[in-house]
Amino acid sequence: MKTSANLLENELFKSVYDKTPDYVKNSNLMDFSNKGEFTFTLKKEHLEPFDAEKNPEGLNLKEWFANYAKEAKVSTAGIRGPQNILYPQDTRFPINLVGIVLATLAKALVANEKYKGKEIVKVAGREVRYNSDLFLDAITRIQASNGIRTLVPQERKTIPIWLASFLAFKLDLLGGEYITSSHGISVKNATKDLNSQGSQYLPEESMEFVNKIQQIFDETEKEGTYKIKISAQDNPLIDEKVLAKVDDGVDLYVEYLKSGVAQQSSLDLIKNLNDKIVIENVGGSAYRTLSRVLKKLNIAEKFVWFNIEEDPFFHSIGKYDKNGTFYDYSVDATVIAKRENGEKFFPVIETLHYDEKLKDMPIGTAVLITDPDHDRLTITQTESVSKISELEKAGIDYIQLNHDTILTVFTANQAFLMLMDFWAKQLKAQGLWDKHPRFMIKTTASAISWDEWAKKQGVKVVNVPVGFKEIANIMKKVECQLDTEVVVDDVFGKSINLGCNPRLLFGGEESGGMIMGTEELIKSYTGRCAVAMREKSATEAIIVASALISKLQKENISLSDYLVKIFDENEIIGRFDTRVDIAYYNESEPDINKLKEAKIAGEEQRTKNDLFYLSMAMAVKEGRMTLDDVKEVLNDTFKSLIFDNLVSIKFVGDGTYLEFADKYIEIRPSGTDAKTKAYGGGSDKGIIETYADNLGNYSGNRIELHKKFIDDKFYNETKDKAMEYYLAFVEKDANNTPFVIPEYDF
Repeated sequence: MKTSANLLENELFKSVYDKTPDYVKNSNLMDFSNKGEFTFTLKKEHLEPFDAEKNPEGLNLKEWFANYAKEAKVSTAGIRGPQNILYPQDTRFPINLVGIVLATLAKALVANEKYKGKEIVKVAGREVRYNSDLFLDAITRIQASNGIRTLVPQERKTIPIWLASFLAFKLDLLGGEYITSSHGISVKNATKDLNSQGSQYLPEESMEFVNKIQQIFDETEKEGTYKIKISAQDNPLIDEKVLAKVDDGVDLYVEYLKSGVAQQSSLDLIKNLNDKIVIENVGGSAYRTLSRVLKKLNIAEKFVWFNIEEDPFFHSIGKYDKNGTFYDYSVDATVIAKRENGEKFFPVIETLHYDEKLKDMPIGTAVLITDPDHDRLTITQTESVSKISELEKAGIDYIQLNHDTILTVFTANQAFLMLMDFWAKQLKAQGLWDKHPRFMIKTTASAISWDEWAKKQGVKVVNVPVGFKEIANIMKKVECQLDTEVVVDDVFGKSINLGCNPRLLFGGEESGGMIMGTEELIKSYTGRCAVAMREKSATEAIIVASALISKLQKENISLSDYLVKIFDENEIIGRFDTRVDIAYYNESEPDINKLKEAKIAGEEQRTKNDLFYLSMAMAVKEGRMTLDDVKEVLNDTFKSLIFDNLVSIKFVGDGTYLEFADKYIEIRPSGTDAKTKAYGGGSDKGIIETYADNLGNYSGNRIELHKKFIDDKFYNETKDKAMEYYLAFVEKDANNTPFVIPEYDF
């Protein structure tokens, strides 16, 4: 059994080992320790469940595939899930080596059919999660065996998701494969499929290769077997040389940054920092790339690093032993939980041990926390305990580190408002602001303070469903209209005129991901143009945040003071925001059978909660209910709450948005797990927390009044109807310019 010097990680290993059956431990379906070429034979027996006597070769791939296909239709950030961290060939788990091989093969077959006779080149990368190196090896070797050239980093080491995305666009590749589960728990993993734009696959793109897997299964059933070739590890189509010439792409990315957020004015600010900024490098994998970026920008000495060693257990961050049960809160620093006594706390930040690590650093030290694939950022800063009353009045959360010092913790809604405001002021100071109309793209779940700020600044806002691929999809719609007046629809159904030749000021979401556009359009080697990159980047956020922090240091102003100043200057009413995460089971459970049962039960709860609101939104949309009918149902269901000032209820692509005169609440089911997320924003923090908590945790049970307006047939068809509306939104005015594979000279 694998062991660790880390006692908590060792506890996880032992639990996984003990709960893995012998037939899985003894399985050796495909041996990737074999560095040479070999063939894996998929058998008809593999498709059916394991039975020690009747089907000892059973892998239950049909059940795996049914769940995989279901997630592909709705996934917001790659097809992800838990894995057996010790035995990655364990097909009882959603993410497993066999599944990775099948999905990669299917994507390769689709690509070869679409681009017959062309040289197909993709990029592949990974972060630091368990088995990521194995999955990267499998992906590159499967692609090589199908004639696809794959560019990989030197020694196939880690790179961030944004760099893989950037390279796919910049080098005009067919796309890429990236192995990550973002800020999810340690035992989770996923593949993020990147298209030729460097954007994550939309559902219709995912379904192309999902359908190909079904064809492979059909042939296996018919013929009894299906041969899958795996190339040698040193196959020349697995190419480290191209990226080595540009320092894994860092040289190209630094050039891009200098045309955007790393302009000289920002770099000069950072170079004049008095107190160094701390970068909390959760998982360790951001360090390898970000340290090179900062060095090439000549600002590396202005930063202090925590956790530079790569560790798939993420340095125990977010991990707890609860009465002998291992529990993982993920590495999302903004997650808020409740203790048994009802007290709120930040479980992830608590495990960062800042009471010790920051004790000798000056008050005002900023700590920038990034996740393992380095696409999200959380901004925090130490302040005096004397600021507590001001912070509470402003709705800014904090943690007390000692009797003198607190750590303010900004939500992404708060942090990104500061960054967009600062960046707008930078553009104005340089005389660039009025050269183009400005617009931003945000998810509906993000702060209404962003919309209010934008209105005050004359910035148009396009609201989209959750997921950065949705933001990228709007970018592409804008780009195909740049020669004329640009008009796009948001997910609320509103047409928005962005003006002629507009520029993206900001694209982002409340979960911590953002991007900023450039003044000059970004061009690929063959001349494709983009208003911004297609993936969120914590590096961009760190550059802008560092410049802002330096400016505020000189003015002796804290970030919290600056945030309140923005609220006041822009007369923002919806200053407060909240997010309630409702998990219906412990996703750290190592017993896969218990995990599956708990997840299925949890998904039922999640779906009931979702359908309660969604069915009413769809009923209003189709004229079956009036807004007054909805108010009546909600007032009768939640007798302690008041819904008389509800303005609208709308389906927003992946959730239900309730707009009130003084607030909003969005109820959104996770597309990948048995979870519900309830978001809120408004003028009173206590009120939005109460509404989000009550609506998010509601059982979904249909009261008689609900049934009066919505019959069973309509209720049961709601999800399908919603999907039709969502796909219509995605496809309207879509930029469907076909990708043309160029003649590569590298």
